[in-house]
Amino acid sequence: MAQSPGLLQPWVSRSTSCSTRNGLRQWTQPLCGKAVITSEGTLIRNKKGFTLWFTGLSGAGKTTLAGFVEQELRARGLSVEVLDGDEIRTNLSKGLGFSKEDRDTNIRRIGYVCRLLSRNGVAAISAAISPYRDVRDEVRRLIEADGATFIEVYVKCPIEVLAERDVKGLYKKALAGELKGFTGVSDPYEEPLAPEVVIESNRETVESSVTKIIRELEQRVQLPQLKASGHSGAVRTALDAEGLETLAQALMSA
Repeated sequence: MAQSPGLLQPWVSRSTSCSTRNGLRQWTQPLCGKAVITSEGTLIRNKKGFTLWFTGLSGAGKTTLAGFVEQELRARGLSVEVLDGDEIRTNLSKGLGFSKEDRDTNIRRIGYVCRLLSRNGVAAISAAISPYRDVRDEVRRLIEADGATFIEVYVKCPIEVLAERDVKGLYKKALAGELKGFTGVSDPYEEPLAPEVVIESNRETVESSVTKIIRELEQRVQLPQLKASGHSGAVRTALDAEGLETLAQALMSA
């Protein structure tokens, strides 16, 4: 028995629009570049989301870039969730340490949440160091096995530049041997072998880095196009307001 359209309406967001075709009411809502369509109460979700996975050393710019990409995607009508490494450590992975086993468990948890979000039409953005290649590749395989797209973004930056940016002095302590188990210095970081996007945050501007990531997404997941060229108003306003010319400048006060 067909469900009454009236019973469906509480599930429809304010951004949903209604039209009539061949005498049937259709509801459409933007979702990762493809519509969610209901016809006489039948809800059809026929588009997977994707996972954008930022990896790189502490202070390289993962969280900064993730924030600007999030704004860009929301401006295009996508549902977006950002999983920040520090926030995950405080909540989902509270109690885990920094042994290899605990680090792997932390990344697997982030990957599992990204997998759930991606297969349900959400753009999942992970911004965590994720130092070990085998676990990153494991997360990729699981997400792609669900039919969702996995895009790895390697945010690359030399240790000496990171040490200059680091207002807490952690890199200097690690380099001096005073801090053990610090990723990239006294603990390994395994660079991606074939990331979809490489960002050199000590050389590129924030705008060029965001543009590079968005261009890759447009090719891989058919993002909705902006009416005007360039960045969305949200990203442009944020960049102008902050006066950010380079990612290094953006992270000086982080």
